[in-house]
Amino acid sequence: MWMQVATATGVLALLTIVPGPDMAVVTKRAIASGRSEALRTAAGITTGLLIWGVFTVVGLAAVLAASAEAYFVVKILGAAYLAYLGVQALWQSRRAAVPRPQESKGARSPYVSGLVTNVLNPKIAVFYTGLLPTLAPDGLSTEAGMGLLVLLHAALTMGWLGGYVWLVSRARSVFERPRVRRVLDRVTGVVLIGFGLRVATEAG
Repeated sequence: MWMQVATATGVLALLTIVPGPDMAVVTKRAIASGRSEALRTAAGITTGLLIWGVFTVVGLAAVLAASAEAYFVVKILGAAYLAYLGVQALWQSRRAAVPRPQESKGARSPYVSGLVTNVLNPKIAVFYTGLLPTLAPDGLSTEAGMGLLVLLHAALTMGWLGGYVWLVSRARSVFERPRVRRVLDRVTGVVLIGFGLRVATEAG
């Protein structure tokens, strides 16, 4: 059983470090508002995984993955949200000065931003219902095995994004230079819009 858990952990770790919308959203928040808000964004992302995990264990994620209509609705909402974040980053790149962390208090909560990013990602439902059952250890019930893997995935995600936030925040003095900040905002905006388009056009 423990060998299966180790194998599953390796697979989940590889999937976690692949760059995607989560990393783009965290990068945007880390550069704009600093380590604390970026970590709260990562916590929201992790919570989104746990919510999908609960849905998976009780069978709701399987319903979504099997329903073309429900999948399409969630997919479009998720794509629209990523595009919104991308446009927001592009708009911020027009500013000459770099906003300090205290200036961002009126913005959407970083935790909510991370949470919405993952809750509106139907690919997680497909991933959890399609791949996780094949990785679940034999020594546990299906529900317990899936729950264990979801917790592992959440822990790996928080650990990976937390380490990434630390690295980005260490170099924040460079990122805060107006010219560098404008370039990063534009790159992040284009990347987020690209992810949104990819989500919207991918087949379910």
